[in-house]
Amino acid sequence: MKLSEKTARNIAVCLEYDGSRYRGWQKQGNTEMTIQGKLEAVLSRMAGEPVEVHGSGRTDEGVHARGQVANFWLPGRIQEKAEEIGSYMNRYLPEDIRILKAWEAAPRFHSRLSAAGKTYAYYVETGEKAGVFERKYVYQLGRRLDLEAMRKAAALLEGEHDFKSFCGNKRMKKSTVRRLERIEIREEGSRIVLAYTGNGFLYQMVRILTGTLLEVGLGTRAWESMGEVLSARDRQAAGWTAPPEGLFLAEVQYPKNIAARAAER
Repeated sequence: MKLSEKTARNIAVCLEYDGSRYRGWQKQGNTEMTIQGKLEAVLSRMAGEPVEVHGSGRTDEGVHARGQVANFWLPGRIQEKAEEIGSYMNRYLPEDIRILKAWEAAPRFHSRLSAAGKTYAYYVETGEKAGVFERKYVYQLGRRLDLEAMRKAAALLEGEHDFKSFCGNKRMKKSTVRRLERIEIREEGSRIVLAYTGNGFLYQMVRILTGTLLEVGLGTRAWESMGEVLSARDRQAAGWTAPPEGLFLAEVQYPKNIAARAAER
């Protein structure tokens, strides 16, 4: 936003995307294939000037979203309603990016800084072969899992902990303390869904958590060892990094006193 432009409008959107062919959310100088880059290209065309889009969080290469939230400032001379702006974006965005809802946000609303928490969902196929129309959006494990052991391990990971062992960024200098409010593990036929709700997530944290819990489910790691893994504060102590195709950003939560909150979408 240009600070001198007092009439600038803060627009928020909720969107979904198939991350299969993208290099992640964050725009990069060496490729146009990012979600943020595609959004900014369409909005800059609309505004006739560069528009910066802020996302609630960065999804990695190959990761999908069903409920990503973003916001951006448009010059006040653009008079179209928020819904019309959303329709314009859908008209020019690729078919694998879709605006679900657009609304006029409060001036102080920021999709990332205002967020209170996020929910990620990871899908695992334990059957012999994933469905033809689902195969790009689920991790094909093809083996049965001990869900009871996985749930016991997950319970030890809930709460506030230092999740350095579950961070894929070896050079991370900021605090790695996060709070996992809930880890839900449920069955949907032969498919297993691991849903993580927390106040923030480190780089590749959900995928490393998933890989570790899958090791528990496969019987190669004891569920009781989660405390030791946390205490180690060492990436080598945790399990492998599950592949990106099974991961979705499902929802972003906002405090009730935020005018443009998820509940209004």
